[in-house]
Amino acid sequence: MHIPRFHLAFPVHDLESAREFYIQVLGCTLGRESDKWIDFNFYGHQFVAHLPPGDCTIPKTNPVDGDQIPARRFGEILPWDQWEDWCKKTKIDGVDFLIGPRKRFKKAQASREHSLFRIIVKTYWSSSLLKIKMIFL
Repeated sequence: MHIPRFHLAFPVHDLESAREFYIQVLGCTLGRESDKWIDFNFYGHQFVAHLPPGDCTIPKTNPVDGDQIPARRFGEILPWDQWEDWCKKTKIDGVDFLIGPRKRFKKAQASREHSLFRIIVKTYWSSSLLKIKMIFL
């Protein structure tokens, strides 16, 4: 089955910090770039960090399962072993978690392990472990 690729453009306050984080911490590969944006290949999807004019404001939050979760965030959904490895790597790399790895929605059919951190480029990144068939439950 063909899974379409997606394009996600997002604001950052510092392109060099974004480059370092997305390549060294998340393992993205570099695509095209200019002095105003950088393309990253993230699991075959196109992520584009843009340096917008003005400030990168911190997004509003919503209460979700006992935490204040930024309304604007993105991330990946990984199998258990990859999620554990990823959490270990980010801790070694000194990434500060906004919400450390923990189980969310414990009583729901689609409970998941979840972590969330605010990266140095003022974008919120979430990492989840969830059975693929339960993504939309």
